[in-house]
Amino acid sequence: MTTIETRNLDQYGNAPLPWSQAKTLLETESEAATVARFLTTVGPDGRPHSTGIGSIWFEDGLVFVSGPGTRKSRNLAANPACTVSYRLRSMDLVLEGDAGRVTDESTLDRIAAAYRAVGWPAEREGEAFTAPYTAPSGGPPPWYVYRLSLHAAHAVSTVEPGGATRWTFD
Repeated sequence: MTTIETRNLDQYGNAPLPWSQAKTLLETESEAATVARFLTTVGPDGRPHSTGIGSIWFEDGLVFVSGPGTRKSRNLAANPACTVSYRLRSMDLVLEGDAGRVTDESTLDRIAAAYRAVGWPAEREGEAFTAPYTAPSGGPPPWYVYRLSLHAAHAVSTVEPGGATRWTFD
């Protein structure tokens, strides 16, 4: 991301939230089991499909996994546009972008190691992951790995002094 445009959405006079705050929360909280996160994709009929996911912030971007037969993977294959929503400790955050499969084996090995570091025993098998278990919404193994190419994000602070902000990324 080379340029970040910030737009203050707060109607009560609060300053815009800094992207650095949202990014720090993603880096430090996004993989915690207690953090709710939902992926929304677009189905073939144009209707939204939303489901819980396991995700991590990896090398300055969001990654997540999904079985090839799941609705979310089928939707992403046809239309990569999606959102990922988080309920973090001090802000509600929605990331908007396109999700693409990660197939580079070296990158997949690093992502698998990052997942293992937070407690999920992922292993690379070809261009996908396997493990003894995953979330029920993940479908059966192997699981594809996706990386979100971030276009925009918006947040609402859930602590004082408050604030609401939208960021766009070029």
